[in-house]
Amino acid sequence: MAASKGGGPAIGIDLGTTYSCVAVWRHDRGKVIANDQGNRLTPSCVAFTRAERLVGEAAVNQAALNPTNTIFEVKRLIGRRFRDESVQEDAKLWPSKVVAGRDERPLIVVQHKGKERQFRPEEISSMVLAKMRETAEVYLGKAIKNAVITVPVYFNNSQRQATIDAGTIAGLNVMRIINEPTAAALAYGLEKMPLSNKRRTVLVFDLGGGTFDVSLLNIDPVTNKKNKGVFEVVAIAGDTHLGGADFDSEMVKYALREFTRRHGKMDIHSNQKALRRLRTACERAKRMLSSTAQTTIEVDSLHDGIDFCATITRSLFEELNKDLFSKCMKALDKCLCDAKMDKSSVHDVVLVGGSTRTPKVQNMLREFFGGKQLCQTINPDEAVRTAPPSRPPFSAAAKPTMGVIPRNTAIPTKMAKLFTTLYDNQTVVCFPVYEGESADTRDNNLLGKFALTGIPPAPKGVARLHVTFDIDANGVMNVSAEDLDTAKKKSVTIINHGGRMPKEEIARLVPIEI
Repeated sequence: MAASKGGGPAIGIDLGTTYSCVAVWRHDRGKVIANDQGNRLTPSCVAFTRAERLVGEAAVNQAALNPTNTIFEVKRLIGRRFRDESVQEDAKLWPSKVVAGRDERPLIVVQHKGKERQFRPEEISSMVLAKMRETAEVYLGKAIKNAVITVPVYFNNSQRQATIDAGTIAGLNVMRIINEPTAAALAYGLEKMPLSNKRRTVLVFDLGGGTFDVSLLNIDPVTNKKNKGVFEVVAIAGDTHLGGADFDSEMVKYALREFTRRHGKMDIHSNQKALRRLRTACERAKRMLSSTAQTTIEVDSLHDGIDFCATITRSLFEELNKDLFSKCMKALDKCLCDAKMDKSSVHDVVLVGGSTRTPKVQNMLREFFGGKQLCQTINPDEAVRTAPPSRPPFSAAAKPTMGVIPRNTAIPTKMAKLFTTLYDNQTVVCFPVYEGESADTRDNNLLGKFALTGIPPAPKGVARLHVTFDIDANGVMNVSAEDLDTAKKKSVTIINHGGRMPKEEIARLVPIEI
C-alpha cells in the first residue's frame, strides 16, 4: 500500500478468525510480510500466563497446557451481544469463560499475573492487530500508524465499528474498512488478469476459518498500464458464522460421541485440556483429508488416562458437514439471484480462504458451474489489498418506512426520504434506525435512534420532515433530519447503539498495557 495522506506508509491487515496476515504495497504489487517466526500467516490467538501475554504461534504452542487462558476465534464475538445464539453455542466449545458485561456485550475471563481479568473482544483483537503492526514495522524499519483492515461482507454496522475500535486500541489509524472478497478480487484482477478489452464477471468464493462470503463483481476493460480498470461489486451474500472452525466443531462432536460410545458416559466436557487437545487433533485431521481419503483422530491419554483413536474418511467428514456445505451453496444461489444473473455469465470463479482447499467445496463449485476451471492462482490465505467501492449487506431504514437504502447499494452513498407526523399536534418525532431484511423491525438490528423536537403543532400528515441517510466508505452511517418548515435539524452518527466502547475507555487502552 502506498503512503497515506496522513503521512507515512499504510499497511493492509487481514484480521482473520483463525489466522491473520499483513501486507504492504511495494514495487507496484502487494507484499505479504513474514512474522518473527518466518511465517506469512500468524494465528489469531492470544494467551495469558502468570508472567506474560503471548500472541500468535507462542500462544498456540502452550494452548494444551493453558486452555482456559488461551483465546482463539475472538472474531466471532466482536460486535455481538452475549445473548446472541451464535455466542451461546460457541461458548459451549471454548475452554475460556465468556460472561455478559455492560450492555450485554460479551467479556472474556482469564487469569493473568495471579489476577482475574476481563477483556472485551475488541481488546483481544487489538492485540492481534498490534502484532501485525509490529511485524510490518520490523520489515519496513519505521513506525506504522495507518492501516486498512478487511472484514467479512456480512459484518453489520456494530461489527465494523468494533473492528475500527480494535484498530484504534492497537495504535492504528484505521483509514478504511473493506470487504474481504472485494480485496481478493482486486488481488486477482490487478495481478493476474492480462490486458483485455472485454468486461469480465468474477465470482469470489471466500470460505475462511470462521466466516463465509460470496461476491459477484464486474471488472471493466483495462485501458492501459496506468488505468487498471474499474471494479464494480454487483451483489454479495454470506454468513458471518460459517467456516473451517465449524468443520472442526462437527468433528469434535463426532469424536466425543465415539468416546462416549466406547467408554460410557464420562465427564469429559469439563476437561478443558482434553477438549483443547481433541480440537487440535481434529483440525489436523481435517487438513489431512484435503490431500488423502482417510486419516485418524488420535490423542494419547485423552481423559482419565484413556487413549483415543478414531479413523475418519473423507466421505464421513463430508457427511458430518453436509448442512454447512449446503449453506455455502444456498448463499451462492442468493448472490446470483440478487444480481439477476445466470451462472453461465460468470467468467471466473476465484477461491479465497483456507477452507476452499476442502475437496468437497471445490467439487460442489465445479459441478455448480458445469465443470468450469476454478481460479486458484492467488494464495487463498493472503488476499490483502486496497478495494473499490463496496456494498452494504443489509438494507437500512428509519421506522416505519422500510428499505430506504436497499441491500447491494454501492457505497459510499446518500439517500433521502420525506417523513411526516402520525398524530395531530405532534411536536416530537423519534427516528429509530434499523438494518436488516425483515418487514418486522423486531427481527432487525437497531443501529441507533434520535429525536427531532420543536415541530410546530399541526394536523397529522402536515409536517414535512426530510431525512437523509449517508453511508461512508467504511459502511458507517450518518442520519440527519430537517423540518422543512422551520429549518430545525437533528443528526446522529450510528455508532453501535448501546454497545460501542466509550471513547474515554479506548483512549485509556492506547497503547495497550497489560
